[in-house]
Amino acid sequence: MDIVEGGIAAIAAGFSGVAAIAAMKAAKSADRNSHAANRTAKFAYQTAESVAQIERDRWHHELTPKVAFRMTKERGHVELLVQYSGPSSLGRLTALLLRVRDDRDRSNDPVLGGGPTAEERANTIYGPYRFRHSTNGADEIGRSVEPFSLPPGEEYRLALDPTLPPRYYGRGTDQWEKDWRDSELRLWVDCHVESHKSWSLTADIPQRLGESPSGRWTAAR
Repeated sequence: MDIVEGGIAAIAAGFSGVAAIAAMKAAKSADRNSHAANRTAKFAYQTAESVAQIERDRWHHELTPKVAFRMTKERGHVELLVQYSGPSSLGRLTALLLRVRDDRDRSNDPVLGGGPTAEERANTIYGPYRFRHSTNGADEIGRSVEPFSLPPGEEYRLALDPTLPPRYYGRGTDQWEKDWRDSELRLWVDCHVESHKSWSLTADIPQRLGESPSGRWTAAR
């Protein structure tokens, strides 16, 4: 009887071992399937997010504000006219920020002995015009004006003055003005609308002083 019971116990133990191995294999298989399912779900999420981002970028691009500029001269005063024509679905520009760009980026130019310092370069506008100091909230050097709001179909006027030569120029104001006489007024144009990502545009505005108000406008892009 003991021998029989021992045999039964051994067989039961064998079956238990087989069952345990099968359970381990099943667990590993389930784990692999779970990882595979997680990878598939993650890939699907990333793909959906990429498609959604492409669609958001496309929609953002289609809503780019249509902002245009032209310069006029009236009674000896030079003005910059800013025109916002839509799209109407975008509504009001809650903040339009304009900054004068130099003819090129000088931020990485080497600082040479006797030449301009980095601070002097930053405080010099290399171009024909600057915003009139203390008008429209312009800063001290005329680089930028206070942000302003504009509804579709409206215009805004900003006063301009000729730029001033820095102390290291050495050739006089008259020559400085001649240097920039045919140059464009270059701007950074930052547009902000509530509930939208902002737009950073640029504009290179030719000098068309004395033209009629119906003359061409230069669109920011």
